[in-house]
Amino acid sequence: MASPEDEVAEKKQNVQEFAGEAESVESFLGFVHSAEDDGALDAKTKELMSLALGVTLRCEDCIVWHLDAAIAAGATEDEIVEALEIAVVMGGGPALMYATEAYETLQAFDLD
Repeated sequence: MASPEDEVAEKKQNVQEFAGEAESVESFLGFVHSAEDDGALDAKTKELMSLALGVTLRCEDCIVWHLDAAIAAGATEDEIVEALEIAVVMGGGPALMYATEAYETLQAFDLD
């Protein structure tokens, strides 16, 4: 079984290959990168928000992607757990199942 980091690296490669073939996807990624840059909210906060949204929207790839990005942006395990709690508040029982999956994936990341 691949590590979460390996999963994210493979997904990023696949997205870049797709963007190279689809101009509209490349444009969309430009918007995404612009929106995720530091502004009134820092990148870490935005990644925690994206993680919570990924849980409530039940997007497994989004969860792993934004867990990785939140960790890279300096989010602590406690901050990630709180973001997952808010996702459950907003998403109810189904979000609880995805938040639990996200927590299990968080435990598989090499946080050292």
